[in-house]
Amino acid sequence: MKSVKIIPSLLNGQVRIPPSKSMSHRAIIGAGLSEGTSHIDNIAFSDDIIATLEGIKAFGVMTNHLDQDLEHEPKRIAITGNGKMELIHETINCKESGSTLRFLIPMAGLIEEKVTFIGKGKLVERPLNTYYEIFKEQNIAYTNNEGKLPLSIIGRLKPGIFKIKGNVSSQFITGLLFVLPLLDGDSKMIITTPLESKGYVDLTLSILERFSIKIENNNDHEFIIKGNQKYRAQDYRVEGDFSQAAFWIVAGLLGGNIQCSDLNMHSLQGDKAILDIVKKMGANLSIDQDTIQIEKSDTKGITIDASQCPDLVPILATLGALSKGTTKIINAARLRIKESDRLKAMATELNKLGADVKELEEGLEIHGKEKLKGGTVDSWNDHRIAMALAMASIKCSEPVIITNSHAVSKSYPTFWQDFEKTGGKIDEWHMGE
Repeated sequence: MKSVKIIPSLLNGQVRIPPSKSMSHRAIIGAGLSEGTSHIDNIAFSDDIIATLEGIKAFGVMTNHLDQDLEHEPKRIAITGNGKMELIHETINCKESGSTLRFLIPMAGLIEEKVTFIGKGKLVERPLNTYYEIFKEQNIAYTNNEGKLPLSIIGRLKPGIFKIKGNVSSQFITGLLFVLPLLDGDSKMIITTPLESKGYVDLTLSILERFSIKIENNNDHEFIIKGNQKYRAQDYRVEGDFSQAAFWIVAGLLGGNIQCSDLNMHSLQGDKAILDIVKKMGANLSIDQDTIQIEKSDTKGITIDASQCPDLVPILATLGALSKGTTKIINAARLRIKESDRLKAMATELNKLGADVKELEEGLEIHGKEKLKGGTVDSWNDHRIAMALAMASIKCSEPVIITNSHAVSKSYPTFWQDFEKTGGKIDEWHMGE
């Protein structure tokens, strides 16, 4: 178990924001489903992305790392698919990546052979009921461990009408959108409740279009999918990740001068909402092409609807804890089934630092303070909790110790290096298990 001790200090400097994890997953799968070789540029080999790369290799896709630069630095990768699925490895280890698991499960429905999905941590128990209902309807055989991983599937997915709730994870919708165009017949996906995390579905549709797949979107209520389509290999560069930029934006607001570069201001990423949210809270920031300049700002609490940007909640909770007045985060119940129960985690750990956070059934109520005290907190083995608590240290009067600090490798392997480059003062060490 790794831990870091942070001596509170202001952060300053430029951070090249790592590539979007959401776009990386999607580009890798689009390339893997294509016939021929695609070159995907600006890939960071976080634990989640490695899981997806290994997952598509189980289906016969070849990958080749190019531009062998420093470890964990964004690289270029060649992905060669054969336009069809040929199972090489029966067991796919999704590690702790919900995207990997939920995106690849429908791919098992393209072949006749048994495919088994395993994982670790909270992923083992994250719900898959949406897929189980489809399997039952289509007589696809599956077994699991009392609703948990491992999950074994055998049987072909058939075209037809798929009814999906819009208030469950959009990852189910994405997984089906990747595979339904390849079936021997047309399909329709009907969204039976208002679509949450719409931005993630938009990212999927944009990648599908890039790889020559056509989907008709009827106002996010239904998706019309022609069968017998073919993915075509493409070269693609992954843009910077707004969900990761959010941590540095808040770092700047709390007392530094930060520049976040390599961001697409026309991005479809739902987490680009961070810009509008912090502006409403009083942020002083300016944008020049692909760079955001953030300066110390006196922010005030507002009500934040997290239904379309749930990944922003941990860092927004930190900002709320250090803003004037009351911040309310609403429509965030789905955060309880992420890598951790993020509502409970942020309320528990911020309060350990001296914050005033009340955990609600579907959100948080936060009464802001000018400073926090400090102390020992835990990441709950959740990358976003670890990074949000790191930024809280900026306004602490005493050191902050974060246990399980290695959780950042799930999405942002170089986070602690970037934290130090911008002036963060940390000691890192291993503790006994």
